[in-house]
Amino acid sequence: MYVFMIIAVILVCVVALIGTLLVGKEVSTKQKQYEVEGDSLKDEIARSHEYETKSLKTNVKSLTWIYIGLTVLVVATSIGIMIFF
Repeated sequence: MYVFMIIAVILVCVVALIGTLLVGKEVSTKQKQYEVEGDSLKDEIARSHEYETKSLKTNVKSLTWIYIGLTVLVVATSIGIMIFF
């Protein structure tokens, strides 16, 4: 019984890590795109403002849903295993 729970927790952690890395990769891609576009002070300020406003709405929201979903999955799996065994 405990082996199944340990495997489930490890799988959930791996899925959470992959989701987090995907969000980080998206941010990194945007930063590289900004570097290619130009270096003027006005552009940098505009990008900084855009990042501060949009990043919190999209990245934090994505990460929140990833971890909420995985938490629900872990709880449901744990309850299912306890009922089954």
